[in-house]
Parts: sequence; C-alpha cells; structure tokens
Amino acid sequence: MKHYAGLDVSLEETAICIVDENGRIVKELRALSEPPALIAAFDGIGLQLERIGLEACSLTAWLHDGLREAGLPAICIETRQANAAMKTMPNKTDRNDARALAQIMRTGWFRQVHVKSRQCRLWRSALVARRTVLNEMRSIENVVRAILREGGIKLGTPSRAVSVAKVREMAASDPLMTAIAEPLLAVLATMLEEFARLTKQVLDIVKGEPVCRKLMSVPGVGPITALAFRATIDRPDRFDKSRSVGAHLGLTPSRYQSGETDIQGRVSRCGDELARTALYEAAHSLLTRSKKWSSLKAWGMGIAKRRGMARARVAVARKLAVILHRMWSDGEEFRFGKEAFAKASSAAA
Repeated sequence: MKHYAGLDVSLEETAICIVDENGRIVKELRALSEPPALIAAFDGIGLQLERIGLEACSLTAWLHDGLREAGLPAICIETRQANAAMKTMPNKTDRNDARALAQIMRTGWFRQVHVKSRQCRLWRSALVARRTVLNEMRSIENVVRAILREGGIKLGTPSRAVSVAKVREMAASDPLMTAIAEPLLAVLATMLEEFARLTKQVLDIVKGEPVCRKLMSVPGVGPITALAFRATIDRPDRFDKSRSVGAHLGLTPSRYQSGETDIQGRVSRCGDELARTALYEAAHSLLTRSKKWSSLKAWGMGIAKRRGMARARVAVARKLAVILHRMWSDGEEFRFGKEAFAKASSAAA
C-alpha cells in the first residue's frame, strides 16, 4: 500500500502526518525542524513513502535539500494551493495543516515549486541585502532633508558620495540642528561604506559568472539585473517556452472570466518581486538612456507613443524576460535588428 506524508513546518518543530492511499491517517508525530531530526523520524516509522510535501517557506529549501540528500521523495508545493486546502479544515492548527498537506500529496492536487540551488539562493540573498541597505539609506536621507527644511535649508540633489559632508557644512551654523542630524549622518556614512562593499560583492559575482556577462550584452541590462535574473531562473530548461518566463515573473495581465464577464486587469505581480523590479528598471533604462538603436527599443517606443511610457516599460520588461531566457538557452548573442545591421554595414563601406 502506498503512503504519503505532509509536513507543516514551523521555526522550532514540524508536525508530520502520514496517510495511506485511501486517505486514512496512519501516523502522526512531531519532530524538530532540522533535516537530521526529520530523517530520523521517517526512518523510525518504517514505511515506504511515495511523496513528502512541504509548503514553501523560509526553511523549506534547507529542509528539502536535506531530505532529498537522504533519498526521501520531498516535494515543495505552491503556497496558495496549500492554503486553499488548509482552509477546508474547521480549525487552524499545525496538526490539521499537516493532515491537509498529506491529503494534497495523496490526491496529487498540487503544483510543485522549483527549489533553487544553494548558489542561486546565496546570490539572491546578496541582492536582497544590497537592496535593503539602499532602501534604508533612502529613508534616512529623507528624514535628514526634512530636518534641514525645518531651518529653511534646501539640500538639493547632491550625490551620495558627498551628501554627508555637504549636510554637515550646510547645518554647521545651527548647533541645535547639527545635534539632531549628526547621529543620522553617522549612520548614513556607515551605511554608504557597507553599501559599497555589498555592491562590490555583486560585481565580483557577475565577473565570474559567464551567463551574467552574456545577459549584460542586452541594452539596459546591467550587473544587478543580470544576476537577479540568473538567480531567479536558476535553470533555463525548467521552462518549455521562453514566453512562459514573463508569466512566471508576474509580468503578464491578470484575467477574470465568468460567463459573459471577461476582464483583463493589470499585470499579476505573482512572481519573484526582485527579478520583476530589476527587469522593469532595465526596461526604463533601455527606453530612456540607451542611445544604440535596436528593434526592441523601437518596438517599446512605439508602444509608448500609443499607450504611454508606463505600459511600455512593463511590455519591454516582459519582452526582456523572454529574450534573456532564449539567449541563455540557445547560447546566442543579442540581436539588435536589421536596421542596426544595415547601419553598421553602410558605415563599414
């Protein structure tokens, strides 16, 4: 008889439920949320399991890798589907959640989530750390600007490299204002140093990663966007079609259809927010800063004239996701288009 297991993972302990192929509960237990403890728990049961389901969470990748290395059939499942099944339980408890996950494994009503490699997870962590420091720096800068405006001082738009020194110079005539702003400036100066260190780490990663260097040949795509896309996709072969990448990253319109009602909404934003934001910024750079002609830019500018720049950025971001995946899969360089080739040929002649 086949058996299936569901794991409701929390920070300290994991609730485990095992059911047979008829849905009958065979065993329920708890174990520490660590791979050795879970492996020992399954070894002690002595049953051959067909599937072990874990809901996607912060510990899932670590536990999934540990269980897989031990030869156990661990599967990470999509959170929204898991939540839909858990809501059928009258009471929200770890035990009931484990039971629901076990039944999902038995019925096969789930969407398996790709667990990225450890290297890609570390790359993404570096990008998240850099972005977090950048966001906090912006918050502190806004507070400093507000403090200066109380005294009628307008900071303007100095570069971050000189902003701390300029604020100290402008506020030097007001001791009370200086006393308030100085702690924030000290924190900001330290954050600037650490932000530069994190940025260097990202650039060093990109230098040693050939896929990122290839992706950077696309206009508008810099090291941050290339690494974010590389870390998010992990393996290009998990997508049968390149155009599926746009939907995976939440860059395709959402849709609601019921009877005669058929509404197409804004982009779904259901994918990885880090990669989606990076692609959107790359699209903005391509449309507004890139001086080299390409058919992609011409296509995007055509959309901007008809429907506005905001929609054009989203459309180009989606197109960039498709192009980057196809370049990665085929190993080809970016194609600027026929007009660019004609211009280059005439210039050479």
